[in-house]
Amino acid sequence: MSALGGAAAGGEGINPTASVIGIVVLLIALGITFFIASTGGTIALIGIIIGGALIGFGVHFVPVGGAPAAMGQAPGIATGVAMLAAGAGLAGLFGGAWAASLGFAVALGAGAVGGGLMMAITCLMVNVIYVFGMGIPSASGKVDKDPITGDTFPQYKSQGTEGHGLPFISYVGGVIGGTLGGLGGTLIYLELLAVYAAALPTLYNVPLEEVLPVAVSLAGIFAVGMFLINAVLTAYNITGTIEGPHDPKFKRFPRAVIAAAVASAVCGMVAIMVVAL
Repeated sequence: MSALGGAAAGGEGINPTASVIGIVVLLIALGITFFIASTGGTIALIGIIIGGALIGFGVHFVPVGGAPAAMGQAPGIATGVAMLAAGAGLAGLFGGAWAASLGFAVALGAGAVGGGLMMAITCLMVNVIYVFGMGIPSASGKVDKDPITGDTFPQYKSQGTEGHGLPFISYVGGVIGGTLGGLGGTLIYLELLAVYAAALPTLYNVPLEEVLPVAVSLAGIFAVGMFLINAVLTAYNITGTIEGPHDPKFKRFPRAVIAAAVASAVCGMVAIMVVAL
């Protein structure tokens, strides 16, 4: 909007009034869930809230350059925040869902590794394209020195750009973001799966084996939906591009974490009510 004359969106501060309202909504969702689904549903909803917060936090690590990155005029991966975050998180979610039968801890680990691995491969291939395909070095536009390797950037940054490529700190940030996103998405899926696996046999008066495909499908649908909601919320908080944890926009993450937790609480309550009412 700033290019059209409007005020730039986003900021580092937290709106106290909005945060209080959000926390109240979250507590109301927890109270309603406890009333309709007792302790088990409430514990599941808490897990869903934590998963959503992990997604919101993790997205801020992912280096996103958008259209400018495609032209070598900004560091990051040439796509949008929501699309990249969804790709990383869903890769982790699928890995965690595949390992769900192996136990809670193993499934969470598989989800985290899946998301991190997807981002590691993506960042590697993006740098291959930048360096060997476009002939440009990795240079940050936000800092003069890589916080991890100590490499300096000003002498490699092209005039008139915000930097280009994927510096090492951005690569590491992408892996961390993918790991957190995969972990959060898998946690949401596992909590919903546990709720549905416990409620559906009683609801339909059939053995678990007969309704397990339905439980898996419902948990997957709601987990994917909640991941996309949290990714889009965080994209609005970032407003455009972000290089990773060294980017000044990274300081905005507390606001996104609160928004993701509230959204996850409301969506999780609805997902649990599907079988609790």
